[in-house]
Amino acid sequence: MKRLIAGLSAATLLTAGCGGGTTSGSASEPVKVGLITKTETNPFFVKMKVGATAAAKAQGAQLMSAAGKFDGDNASQITAIENMVAAGAKGILITPSDTKAIVPAIKKARDAGVLVIALDTPTDPQDATDALFATDNFKAGELIGAYAKAAMAGKAAKIATLDLAPGITVGKLRHDGFLKGFGVAEGDPSIVCSQDTQGDQAKGQTAMENCLQKAPDINLVYTINEPAALGAHTALKAKGVDKNVLVVSVDGGCTGVKAVQNGWIGATSQQYPLKMAEMGVKAVTDFAKSGNKPSGYTDTGVTLITDKPVAGVDAKDTAYGLANCWG
Repeated sequence: MKRLIAGLSAATLLTAGCGGGTTSGSASEPVKVGLITKTETNPFFVKMKVGATAAAKAQGAQLMSAAGKFDGDNASQITAIENMVAAGAKGILITPSDTKAIVPAIKKARDAGVLVIALDTPTDPQDATDALFATDNFKAGELIGAYAKAAMAGKAAKIATLDLAPGITVGKLRHDGFLKGFGVAEGDPSIVCSQDTQGDQAKGQTAMENCLQKAPDINLVYTINEPAALGAHTALKAKGVDKNVLVVSVDGGCTGVKAVQNGWIGATSQQYPLKMAEMGVKAVTDFAKSGNKPSGYTDTGVTLITDKPVAGVDAKDTAYGLANCWG
């Protein structure tokens, strides 16, 4: 066991509440729960790990955590799954970096009797995991799309979409939701520029700079997340046009909510990583005790945050957002 844990690569073994009454195989052995996130640096996943750690302690479980070296690092996630299965994990919670390529590794884990739950990001196909605990990412996009449509007040839109990357379900869901909420179809002439950012602030800035070169009259920017939105704001401000462009986003991190408060982002859809992790850990420990598996999709909630509400779109202000933010 020592040799195996030492070779966990990107994984770090965390033990929480080992003296608890929840057991896996014997009265003295705590239930082992794996958590695999996309990275260890994104505040969203940092908060998710905080939630999982606290929940494991409360349940008397043992948490093993791992993360990719970068967003999209499928190889490290595969290695983490294999190591956690070998280490005796009863269940694994994962935010998949490559939603298709991770599926064979997940199937092997499930075939070995391990409960696998996707957090935040569904696999492709979604039923490759036992269950999904996540924001309704389509709804998150739809909320900011509807907000943007109302806030534009009939003004002709020149839209830039700063997306995630091809083939990632969470990015497609948010993008498609935004288009539906705004009331346009893919390929509509009002969409004057689309760039991928991998959800990164520096890449968001570069993408916005590229879009401004292509279409200087952009007046609405959809971003996959708040780091990309902050990068876009930097580029817009450098051109002196930030006051003329509405930026909308998804996340609800504390930095992003403060950006809404400052007027850099018009509105953001807030999601709740702490809740995802807490629910996931409890599901694994319940499975260990009863054998009952969760199934299907559980919506962990999404709230539009803005200080400039519009008619017809439910929203909370930044005071609420800051009270419920993460990061």
